[in-house]
Amino acid sequence: KGVPAALVMASARSMLRAVAQASESPGDVLGRANDPLATDIPTNMFVTCFYAVLDPKSGSLSYANAGHDLPYRRRRSGNDAEELRARGMPLGSMPGMFYEEKETILDAGESVLFYSDGLVEAHDPEGEMFGSPRLRSLVAEHDGEEERSLVNLLMKELYSFTGEGWEQEDDITLVTLERSEEL
Repeated sequence: KGVPAALVMASARSMLRAVAQASESPGDVLGRANDPLATDIPTNMFVTCFYAVLDPKSGSLSYANAGHDLPYRRRRSGNDAEELRARGMPLGSMPGMFYEEKETILDAGESVLFYSDGLVEAHDPEGEMFGSPRLRSLVAEHDGEEERSLVNLLMKELYSFTGEGWEQEDDITLVTLERSEEL
């Protein structure tokens, strides 16, 4: 969204990296990064961020959210996608914010989908948004087979939804995290 947004993101990224060196707590990292950003970035701008720390041995995933779209966790059994919820305002929106921190355990074979809002806010030719309910349903239905990666499935569904000639309005980033079967 232009040079100003790129500069804000570079500043936020640098701030998060610096603060992360001094804390292992996702909520603390977001809180400590927020205050300087609230004074440094333009008043009409902010940064959404979902910050998570995974312990690969135990499967513990600690996380905090600064106004970002909620990731979906897909359990190994059942056809459901669970939102990873934690409260917090976008970074830079106002100083002194508290970021709720939560923790979950990823069992072997379970996965989490992280994504940017460009996916759920994409529109079809009639103006309907792809939306979170559609995304949640697709994540829940995904069987986890490697040949059919979730990212590939979602991009195929998005292109089918938007139709030919679609002009992308925003960035689309998809990242999946899966705990391996080997413990």
